[in-house]
Amino acid sequence: MHNRRDQRRRTWRPNLTSPTKTEVVDNPDAHRFEIRADGEQAGFAEYRLHPKSIAFVHTEIDSRFEGRGLGSVLVRAALDDVRERGLAVLPYCPFVRRWISTHPDYLELVPADKRAGFEL
Repeated sequence: MHNRRDQRRRTWRPNLTSPTKTEVVDNPDAHRFEIRADGEQAGFAEYRLHPKSIAFVHTEIDSRFEGRGLGSVLVRAALDDVRERGLAVLPYCPFVRRWISTHPDYLELVPADKRAGFEL
């Protein structure tokens, strides 16, 4: 069961040096965070929401948008939202797991007793 706050769409507009205008939106009906670049759907991070945690299972950036760092923008925004909501992160998705491993300030989101299983 999720409260109403969890069901509303959330939008972030990262401050990038790139000329690409991006926004990340939590789409709870589709169980994913979505990133748009210049108004076009550019990718998503699919998740499974649980009462105290969120499991990221797949991240994908459309090939037309690869090489712009949008995967990192997407994951950072999603994890910032998760942190704000007080949820633990289960990074089953290899991209999310790798991103966390290179950004140690996000490691605390993964429960300490689960880190070894994710090789973190």
